[in-house]
Amino acid sequence: MRPYFNVLPLLFPLALAAPVGAQQALDGFQELPSSAPPADQAAAPPEAPITPGMILAATYEGGPLPDGQSAVTFVVQVLLDRAGISPGVIDGYKGGMSESALRGFEEREGLPVDGVMDADVWALLGTATVLTDYAITEEDAANLTDRIPDNVRDKAAMKELGYTRVTERLAERFHMDEDVLQQLNPDATFSAGEVIMVADPGVPMQGEAARIEVRKGARRAAIFDAAGTMIANYPVAIGSDDTPSPVGTVEVTAVALDPTYSYNPKVNFEADGVKEFLTLPPGPNGPVGSVWIDLSKPTYGLHGTDTPAKLFQHRSHGCVRFSNWDAHELAHMVKPGVAVEFTE
Repeated sequence: MRPYFNVLPLLFPLALAAPVGAQQALDGFQELPSSAPPADQAAAPPEAPITPGMILAATYEGGPLPDGQSAVTFVVQVLLDRAGISPGVIDGYKGGMSESALRGFEEREGLPVDGVMDADVWALLGTATVLTDYAITEEDAANLTDRIPDNVRDKAAMKELGYTRVTERLAERFHMDEDVLQQLNPDATFSAGEVIMVADPGVPMQGEAARIEVRKGARRAAIFDAAGTMIANYPVAIGSDDTPSPVGTVEVTAVALDPTYSYNPKVNFEADGVKEFLTLPPGPNGPVGSVWIDLSKPTYGLHGTDTPAKLFQHRSHGCVRFSNWDAHELAHMVKPGVAVEFTE
């Protein structure tokens, strides 16, 4: 019992006689609680917020990363992101996603894997300026959606499930938590022409994926090239015991950007008491975010999400959720036939 969605532009067009399968019932409309470690930004608030000056001056001085939010954790998150090991949202908080990213980096670099920051990790991460100035453009401030309604029928009536705030759009572009973007720019109005300070995650990772390993226990997806080298590693949300993700190995069959979403209560589930078939418009705040990577197991896929900070706080309904920016990066590294292995 799963909903379906329609594909708009395909990066690798395939002949599709029927709507491509989306994800398991209610995915995108209802979240399942998780016993996983909390998302990074769920930590207790710091005594004083980090500032751009603190981040630019931060350096690692030994030991585990500090609890709560810190400038050095922000730096480590950006450097991990630049290295292709996504920490999820960049927010400066020590937490589950950052720890899992450290584990992924340690594995790739041949270090002991414990998810704890140390001098060897710091040395291999290298040094770089992790903040940059950004001038907000007219385009950044244009074409915002007034609001995203809760009811599925109201969503279907919209033209786009787009960004509702300039800060939401920019936070996603720079892989940041929206609150932390505002925290670093306390006096900003986020208007066109204004110059703000943002994280600098670098350019998207390049490479050709030959195999994707979805590690259910670690809540990570590791991407390998034909030589077996890990070229990227992302935090993900996976299915629950009641609505599990697939087992074994499947294949990528198609890649879609900005997919629409087809709601069919007769075949799948009923939400909000709506009984008619509906097509929800595309957009980053849609049920599958702004990317869909279709799998050979019918109705399952790898896709984006409208709530990237909650990847480790919730379970999916069987599919594999990425942040929209990680899903976009992955979409340009895969093609039909790439193996996707689900491991425990």
